[in-house]
Amino acid sequence: MIIRDRPSGLKLFLLARGSVLSRILPTLIVNIFIATLVTWSHGDLFQLKITLTTIPFTLIGLPIAIFLGFRNNAAYDRFCEGRKLWGELVLRSRNFARQCQSLIDFPQAASATNGLEDIRVRMIYRTSAFAYTLRDLLRDQTDAPQLSYLLQDSEREQLHTASNKPQTLIMNMGADLRQLLQAKRIDPCLAVSMDNTLSAMTAAAASCERIRNTPIPFSYTLLLHRTAYIYCFLLPFGLVDSIGFMTPFVVAVVAYTFFGLDALGDEIEEPFGLEANDLPLDAICRAVEIDMRESVSDTDIPAPLLPNNFCLT
Repeated sequence: MIIRDRPSGLKLFLLARGSVLSRILPTLIVNIFIATLVTWSHGDLFQLKITLTTIPFTLIGLPIAIFLGFRNNAAYDRFCEGRKLWGELVLRSRNFARQCQSLIDFPQAASATNGLEDIRVRMIYRTSAFAYTLRDLLRDQTDAPQLSYLLQDSEREQLHTASNKPQTLIMNMGADLRQLLQAKRIDPCLAVSMDNTLSAMTAAAASCERIRNTPIPFSYTLLLHRTAYIYCFLLPFGLVDSIGFMTPFVVAVVAYTFFGLDALGDEIEEPFGLEANDLPLDAICRAVEIDMRESVSDTDIPAPLLPNNFCLT
């Protein structure tokens, strides 16, 4: 995710970080080159004059712009929903750490010095591991190195064969909660509230998986993609007779807008990736880990992740 103050003046036109220009530049150059050739030849193709007026482009251009806007709104809704779900996960993680400290009956408060043998510390650290494994699942990455100190060795071995690692950790949370009930370390009524927190975390993870595994219908994207490209590559023939040498400049502006909207929709449609405009899952997971470690008075707390070259991953 790009984190920076809004630039002004000339800087606004010279920024490259976070812009879709790099993705559409080859196509844009080809489009401008064709527009230049059409302007130079006045629309003649091997002694054949290709005559087009601006009327069909006016009729087609407005629907294309509207449909591109609809598609980008749908993509942005997915982006916003993904961010809300991860915000929900942060909230539930903090609540769960508080519940582990206040609702489970032990003589002393949970402390990181007790290590993972303390069931409360184990459950709180597992919450951080849940966030990291969910991030890795959404990004098709391997196990995060943080799992080496957030989980016991036996639990890490269990994850090696698990197809859905976040779900496995939630199941282990449930097993620990049942163990606390059997040991009469928590009142059954209070255990329900902790179980509800775990259910909410599961719901957030499942919703993230739904977004990742259900893209915008490809046929809809393909239709808009093809129509926008056909429109932009035919546009010079409709403009050359009316605006002359200004044709390449006008085509460049229109093509940049249409190609850019198309590329931007592709980019934010999958909000959990590693591109510059995707959600900063690394930073969110680090924030969860910091909160969990502070809740057990851990002294080895990592620093929050900061933007690198205005990009927060």
